Amino acid sequence: MTVDVAVIGLGYVGLPLLVQASRAGLAAVGFDICAGVVDGLNAGRSHVPDVSDIDVREMVECGFAATTDPAVLAKADTIVICVPTGLSAEREPDLGAVRAAAASIGEWLRPETLVVLESTSYPGTTEEVVLPILESISGIIAGKEFHLGYSPERIDPGNRRFGVVNTPKIVSGITPLCAKYCAEFYGRFVDTVVVARGTREAELAKLLENTYRYVNIALVNELTVFCEKTGVDAWDVLHCAGTKPFGFARFRPGPGVGGHCVPIDPLYLFSRARDDGFTFSLLSAARKVNDGMPGYVVERATAALAARGLDARDAEVLLLGVTYKPDVPDVRESPAIAIADGLRALGITVAYHDPYVAELSLSRGQVLRSEDLETALARADLAVLLQDHTCYESAELARLSRSLLDTRGIVAGSRVEML
Repeated sequence: MTVDVAVIGLGYVGLPLLVQASRAGLAAVGFDICAGVVDGLNAGRSHVPDVSDIDVREMVECGFAATTDPAVLAKADTIVICVPTGLSAEREPDLGAVRAAAASIGEWLRPETLVVLESTSYPGTTEEVVLPILESISGIIAGKEFHLGYSPERIDPGNRRFGVVNTPKIVSGITPLCAKYCAEFYGRFVDTVVVARGTREAELAKLLENTYRYVNIALVNELTVFCEKTGVDAWDVLHCAGTKPFGFARFRPGPGVGGHCVPIDPLYLFSRARDDGFTFSLLSAARKVNDGMPGYVVERATAALAARGLDARDAEVLLLGVTYKPDVPDVRESPAIAIADGLRALGITVAYHDPYVAELSLSRGQVLRSEDLETALARADLAVLLQDHTCYESAELARLSRSLLDTRGIVAGSRVEML
């Protein structure tokens, strides 16, 4: 018995994909190396915020099953790789999970199967990394005996407006026929399919999307630092510029960049360009600015304490919102971690409040979690708003804080200082 699709990697990308494929009537299975994830899904429990337990139970009722056994891949007409592509300890691209997924597929690959990589990576990954592994292990030829394509994921955690179905889907293949099969597969449950010229174009399009955000965030971050030095209201500048209905896209400054895409994807582009003998000067400058923002927040926080006559070693700072994005339980690459480390290195006592994060681990130990916001604000010498969760009401923060540094531009008051 065959199934329509098997997804490798049942996280933020793979699980929403499976939900929509199942709703469209496709017979689906999932493979993951984490037994806890597999057991939870088979019991009808979701571990991904954008997928509910009801969504998972509906899939299970339609025949979906998750497993840690790669043999299930032999049953699939289409196999989609949705594994993470992060960074090594040296901040270099880490394709270990992609290589492992390709090796698992190679062991069970059947002729005529469509294999699609969705994991974000540098241009050339599909043809230079995935293809050789599949062919060497399976013994069959890509583009002739099985189909291979790339389709970048466009998942935006917490986004209630755009999801898998109504976000245009870029698809590609190593041959025109491979691209056709890829388009037909996604066309079964995605409204709009965009066919790229080749896999490298599709891979680079994904990197461009997030590098565009990365560079523009760096621009407004540096503008904000400049405005603070020169006594100009950066937030009013951004508000005024944002009223232009053409030729300007709004970006907000903040304490840094975080998440699974924006701070990582540009480094994949930077790394590939370097290997090809090309230098992205603009990207290098943006990286310097964004990497420096947590240190700038620490600098502003210590200045705010000093202005009140407080010694850093006797002060307590409360971090409000430590996730990388509002209203999601995700601290991957969150600038809050570097900020907490920086404050503690100066001897400052650091605590945090965030209803979405049960614990926050640093390079050395953990940060004390404050569950009651009012009590925490009353105790802290300085509160630093890092993330504008909907649970934070600006009037309440202004009223309860002894002193507040706002990196998000949402709180006004006599005891409030903007980033």
